[in-house]
Order: sequence, then structure tokens, then C-alpha cells
Amino acid sequence: MSHSDAALPVSRTAYVLSRLKADLEEGVISPGEQIRQTALAKRYGVSPTPVREALRILAADGTIDYTSHRGATVRDFTPVMAHDLYRMRAELEGLACEIATERMTDEDFARVLEANETLVRATEAGEDPARLSLLNREFHFSIYASTSSVVEDSVRHLWERFKPSVTLWGVTSFSAALDHDHDGIIEALERRDGPAARLAMRAHVLHAWELRQTNDDLRAKGGDPVAPDADS
Repeated sequence: MSHSDAALPVSRTAYVLSRLKADLEEGVISPGEQIRQTALAKRYGVSPTPVREALRILAADGTIDYTSHRGATVRDFTPVMAHDLYRMRAELEGLACEIATERMTDEDFARVLEANETLVRATEAGEDPARLSLLNREFHFSIYASTSSVVEDSVRHLWERFKPSVTLWGVTSFSAALDHDHDGIIEALERRDGPAARLAMRAHVLHAWELRQTNDDLRAKGGDPVAPDADS
């Protein structure tokens, strides 16, 4: 019985961590926003303890910042951090795309086409930017599904850094440009040309970075986090 009791906090922490990651991914909690532990505990129906544990895990992972003065906040990227993220994404997703091309079946490719068509239709219909961002994510991961769990998990770790609340898909001209990039990636996948697919995906991610830099609302503006024991 004591063993079961000891397992409960771990289970509740895992539950809170899953809920928090979903809220972050869907833009419910935005970059720079303070995270109130009591409010989260009430929302998730748990005590404050598993909330604190989940926040510590996210802080260690780099998803949030924690200081004794401000408490927990979603990390707001500095320009250098944002650039580093896109450069890492470009290299890793380019490689993932090449690996996917090597292993992709006709059925896998059909799922990629379906994901792209869903995104294009939603873009043309002017759906909510957060929705478009999630459909864009589904398109990308429909490609990476042909790789392996280690590749998917590595890419997902980088994707979790930017949220739908700061998506490029809220700007019509950006959406059109990104859709056009996807066409080039799909053409390379259809030919099963791994090196071309890699280059197309790499260029696409860097293109997204360049687009972000042209819009003041989408550029990263965060400063360096305050040290926990710094004087205020």
C-alpha cells in the first residue's frame, strides 16, 4: 500500500506535465506570461505539489524560466536563442526529411499529401492562425513519421519552443510563401530524391526565420533571464 501511495505523486506530476505541455503547445499559455501555480492546480484538479514538480521539470528542460522574484514564466526567446533554434531546426529537419525519403512508402507519401491538402484548404479558408500552425506541424510530422522515434522526438523537442501564439501563419503573405515551400519539399519526396528533399526542407526552415525577422510582432525580443539571486 505504501508503494502505491509513493507512486501517486509521480503519476500526478506526469499528468500535470502532460497538461502543461499541451497548454503551451496550443498557445493557452504564452511566452512571457507568468504561470500561477494555484490557478494551474485548480485547473488540473490537483494539489500544488505536482504542479511545482512539473514546473521544475520544464525549467530544467529550458521551456520555462524560474526566479525567486518572478516565479515561473514561459521562456521568451532572445534574438540569439531564436536564431540558434531555427539553425538547429534547419539542419535536423533537413536530415529528417532525407531519412524519411529513404524509408517512405507510397502509403506514407499519400498521408503527407493529405496533410498538405488539409493545410492548404484551411489556409485558403482563412482559418484561425493557431489552427493553421497546428496543421503545419501535422504536415511536417507526417514526413518525419517515416523516420524513427529518436528522430521524431528530437525534432519535436525543438518545435515545442515556439507556440501558436507567435505563429507566422497569421500573416497571409507568409502563409502563401510557406505553402509554396511545401510544394518544393513534396516534389522532392515524390521523386524519392533524399538530398533534394534535405535541401528543400533546410531552405524552408531558414526561409521561415527570414520571414519572422521582417515582422516586428513576430521577432524574438526577450532579454537574458534574471539570475535567481540577483538584486532587484
